[in-house]
Formats: sequence, C-alpha cells, structure tokens
Amino acid sequence: MRYRTLGAGALAVGAVGLGCMPMSWGYAASQRDGETSLRALHAALDEGCTLLDTADMYGPFTNERLLARVLRERRGEATVATKCGLLVGEGHLVANGSPAYVRRACDASLRRLGTDVIDLYQLHRPDPEVPVEETWGAMGELVRAGKVRALGWCALEPPDPRRARGGVAAHRRTLELLARVQQVFPVSAVQTEFSVWSPGAAAELLPWCEARGVGLLAAMPLGSGYLTGTLVPGGGFEPDDPRARHPRFTAEMMAANQPLVVGLRRVAARHPGATPAQVALAWLLAQGRQVVPLPGTRRERWVRENAAAAELDLTGDDLAEIARLPAALDSWG
Repeated sequence: MRYRTLGAGALAVGAVGLGCMPMSWGYAASQRDGETSLRALHAALDEGCTLLDTADMYGPFTNERLLARVLRERRGEATVATKCGLLVGEGHLVANGSPAYVRRACDASLRRLGTDVIDLYQLHRPDPEVPVEETWGAMGELVRAGKVRALGWCALEPPDPRRARGGVAAHRRTLELLARVQQVFPVSAVQTEFSVWSPGAAAELLPWCEARGVGLLAAMPLGSGYLTGTLVPGGGFEPDDPRARHPRFTAEMMAANQPLVVGLRRVAARHPGATPAQVALAWLLAQGRQVVPLPGTRRERWVRENAAAAELDLTGDDLAEIARLPAALDSWG
C-alpha cells in the first residue's frame, strides 16, 4: 500500500482508509454482524489501510468498542480517527461543542477504544451555541495533554433539499470556519463528501488543504454504494436503511445517473481486473496527494477490493473521460 501524510507529515497513513460507520450505524441493522466486521478490520490492516475512521455516535458507542477488539492485538498498525461533538437525541442529532463536553467525550472514547492516545480527533459538527474557537481550543488542549496526536474537521453537513449537492456555498462556509480554527490550533485533516458523484470539494476545499499540507479525507467516496455498480435501480432497500428515504436513491434518480456507472465501467475495462469502485477510488487518489478516500464497508471482500485501488494508475485519457461524464442529478436539483 502506498502511503500519504496528513497535516504536513504528522500522520502517515495508507492511501486508502476504512470508514467503520457501516459496521454499526447508518445502514440496515440486519446487515450488522460483529464477526464479519472484525474480519473486515483485520483485512484492512493486512492490506495497509491503516486509517480507521469511527465516531463516538456510531452505535452510539458500539463502533468504538468493536474497533477496540482489533486494537488490542494490532494497535501499532492502526491510525485511529474518531470524532466528538454530535450526540444522538430523541430521533435526531444534537451538536455539543462545550469545552467540558469535549474533554469528557475524549476520555470516554479513549476508554472504549482501549488506547491511551487518539491519532486524529475530529469535530463532527460545530455547535451553533458555542463559539467554534472555544470548542477547538479545548480540542487543542487534548493534544497538549498527550491524549490526541492531531485534530481534524468534519465538513459533513446533513442533507438539505434547498441546497444543491456539493454546493459551493457549503464549502465556502467550511472555509470560513477553518480559517477561524486554524488560528487557534493547526488543522491536520478535513473530512467531507468527495467522489465522482459529488466532486464539489475539488473547487476550493482541496486547494485550501493542498496549500497548507492538510489532508482531505474523502467520505462516501463510492456514493454510498452507487458507484460500485452493484445497486439496481428500483431494487429497493430495507426499511431501516437510510437510502430507502434518500432522494438520490429513488428508482428514477438511480436510473437517471446510470451514465456515471457506465462511464466508470468503460474505464475499468481498460485495466485488467479493475472494477468501477476501484476506478472511482483511483480517480480520488489522482486528485492530489492530500486525498485519502474512506470507503465504508463491513465486508472483507470489499475491503480488499478497495485497497487494491491504491495500485490502479489511471491514464490521462481515463481522467479526461471521467471529467466528461455528466454531473450526477439530485431529485431536488
């Protein structure tokens, strides 16, 4: 596995990481299986996918505990990234950015993970009731205390049907906040949705990261499974799978966006054994040395397939063809 650095070289990680959320949060409960997830985690480390991305709210709390079962044996091989600042309320999510909460949340995550230090501690969501400088300052204190090695920012906003996918305005709001917190303590990584499906981060957010040596962690790099080409329009999802209610995954929208998958398949056909998912990940890696995709999965098979994307070198013609693909459509846009 090729390596990349986050935060001007502070953290060296495999070029492809692993999003751990699907193991205990965000998809159908029937698909969650601890032993299956453990095999996927071990496979990730075997393949050099060293960046394991979790959060205290995934479960909540169970995702970190699951990760601890692997870290007990292989802590030295993993770069552990977790998050604070977002709580699971009664049917909704609540931001909490108070310094006292940040300190408690960090200590709780350390206990659940069974480690004495978190490699990358990320603010899941800024609290509109707390100046972001106060929240970030408390997180910086955790670094000085030796509980955390580096800090990251999550620019993952909840879906808003009034705003277009990957909108420039959303990224500019992120840049405004990053400029403020960067004055308090250095940002080592920014996590945001970034993919062939949602390429908006390439316009302003990626250049900001490149200019400062900040890593860009690409969340949902496979479009929540759509870019793998394995989802059938109209095939349906289990009722508790969020995609069953997401506008992007209606039968009509999935059918309308098939040209994206067809284009990825066409490029994959030029590389023996390559898949559309690997092409989508390789496209991200080609966007800059700061980019580390975080494909989320709970299955060993997909972990190994995703890891192999780090060795897939797309040609100039491949990249030009992907650039010509039609923009993904949203049912509201």
